[in-house]
Amino acid sequence: MNQLEQLKQYTTIVADTGDFQSMKAFAPRDATTNPSLILKAVQKDEYKPLLEKAVRDHVRKPTAEVIDRLLVAFGLEILKLVPGRVSTETDARLSFDTQGTIDKGRALIALYEAAGISRERVLIKIASTWEGIRAAQVLEKEGIRCNMTLLFALPQAIACAEANVQLISPFVGRIYDWYKKSTGQDYIGADDPGVQSVKRIYQYYRKFGYKTEVMGASFRNTSQITELAGCDLLTISPELLQKLAESEAPVTRRLSLEDAQSANIQKLNLDENAFRFMLNEDPMGTEKLAEGIRLFCADAVKLEKMVEALR
Repeated sequence: MNQLEQLKQYTTIVADTGDFQSMKAFAPRDATTNPSLILKAVQKDEYKPLLEKAVRDHVRKPTAEVIDRLLVAFGLEILKLVPGRVSTETDARLSFDTQGTIDKGRALIALYEAAGISRERVLIKIASTWEGIRAAQVLEKEGIRCNMTLLFALPQAIACAEANVQLISPFVGRIYDWYKKSTGQDYIGADDPGVQSVKRIYQYYRKFGYKTEVMGASFRNTSQITELAGCDLLTISPELLQKLAESEAPVTRRLSLEDAQSANIQKLNLDENAFRFMLNEDPMGTEKLAEGIRLFCADAVKLEKMVEALR
């Protein structure tokens, strides 16, 4: 078996792309998108018709609503190719607006349901700020499942689990980027700080019986992926899926319920003050969360400009 086939024995594979044509060969169960991936996709000739149709069909609607419909159009196409779920992201500019995020999550689900897709097949992606986590807690109680993104630190993961969210996406590659730049060192395999972060979160969840799914995300190389074999899910770009499919190097399980339950971990109780203080004490987590929100906001603005240009 190739590495991708081996990995599927231990972990659910998710395609991380807006280029849904590229995922056919790899048979992922789920798929995730984000503003940057959608922006990249609509600049390709094969996906421009989705953008043009969203604008043409809703030309009198506010730009924000046209973009919602574009995101859902991508999601609907993806759901024709995957048997599981698609993740659709809320506007990053709502990252500190609890009610705005709730409203956006409800609006996106309403569009999917109007298209005949049940809410069980959709995950609403929300930034893992304190306000975003509170919004997800409300949405989850309404049966709207959430995928908490831009997650870099343990306090974010704990707050998400306490809010009973469906799934978190801890970012491996961006953590790696920060430490590589900060220390001047490269990191390989189990020594990778991004890998260690996801392993710590996975063990914490399983040790204390949280049901929230852990989906490692944002990978820079296949070593980061294979070191997390056994994680609930891994969302992987088509480029890295291809590399896994081309390699027959052995893949062994690295994360397991048994190891997590025997791990020496102390349970933390987080209120808002403790959450903010712990995140503030983590320069990597603080910087990467802020940077990630800024980047997604910038791409959302670029997408708006593309919509406006077609009106």
